[in-house]
Amino acid sequence: MTGETGKSDTWLLVSDIDDTLTGNRTDLERLWHQLKNAKSHLKLALNSSRPAASVDQTLADYFPEGFEPDAIITGLGTEIRLDRFFLESWQSRFIDWPDEEVRKIVRKLGYDAHDDKFQTDGKASFAVPGKDGVDAILAALRDEGIPFRHIYSGTSDLDILAPGAGKDAAMRHLASHLGIPMERTIAAGDSGNDLALFEAAGKAIAVGNARQELLSTLPRHKTYLASAHHAAGVLEGLTVMGLLPQSAV
Repeated sequence: MTGETGKSDTWLLVSDIDDTLTGNRTDLERLWHQLKNAKSHLKLALNSSRPAASVDQTLADYFPEGFEPDAIITGLGTEIRLDRFFLESWQSRFIDWPDEEVRKIVRKLGYDAHDDKFQTDGKASFAVPGKDGVDAILAALRDEGIPFRHIYSGTSDLDILAPGAGKDAAMRHLASHLGIPMERTIAAGDSGNDLALFEAAGKAIAVGNARQELLSTLPRHKTYLASAHHAAGVLEGLTVMGLLPQSAV
């Protein structure tokens, strides 16, 4: 699929998974039923900080039978899949980024990397409790001349990314590949690592259970603050935006 296939009236929903879509299976089934009926004008991409294998397990164990998004962005924007295949135009960007060297540097500073299943080409993830530790790691990486961007979320999750990676960058690349302008993209999420996604998207939905780390920094002029939690909040937001029928709520 190329940019030529996009339609000017098509929207792209890019939604976080954990605690955004997950949390209530009945509401997730209701949302999926509505999204299936809206496929002519609304495409769905999942966007998770976890790598592909971990997300696939969640889809198999938790999501409704037959659930099939149009695309899946994983590894905090370091992986994009369409039709079960990785998008080579995106994956090739991270081949030369020294993720293993980043992990060695951080381990020498005394911090544990997350399990291998949470690591990808272009992303190195660690448990770092406290801002002082984060500052020391970032300084060490700069001293080594390694280009990077970083996201610190929750109480200890530090993700070091290749400079061209990120949920927002992956969304832009996917939207361009599908021929959908950024002003017709909608981000949905619940935590601080969704902030860049919210800032890049044309519109955004913060679910009712969103963390304060996101609520205190999100772009309020284009974000709908849902009262419902998890998938019901995404459904509420899409309905208010007029992309799903009012009867869906």
